[in-house]
Amino acid sequence: MIFGTGIDLIEVERVATKICKGEGFRELVFSEAEINYCEQMANKYEHYAARFAAKEAFLKALGTGWATGTAFNEIEIINNQAGKPQINLKGKTANTIAALKFNNISVSLSHLKTIATAIVIIEK
Repeated sequence: MIFGTGIDLIEVERVATKICKGEGFRELVFSEAEINYCEQMANKYEHYAARFAAKEAFLKALGTGWATGTAFNEIEIINNQAGKPQINLKGKTANTIAALKFNNISVSLSHLKTIATAIVIIEK
């Protein structure tokens, strides 16, 4: 049964500008694995933006927004062996979300030069 759905859309330039300021935004929002992945990409800011959108979509699917006990950089968007994106929860965020007992969390990302989007479906 579907518990919640979330979708988000963001301008790539907006994320790029925040990262380029060098004030810790990247480390606050993204995990080390996400940073390593995005930095290897030719169009890295598109990948950062898609992951940011996925984190926002996930919080919308929860129905709570940024819930107490969650952190952006603990909501990790990684690719499995086949390249399919998936959500990996870490730290306190993993503990907070585990208490909700979800069966499955699906995520889909898409990005163009100027815009990125993501959708998340949570099943219980």
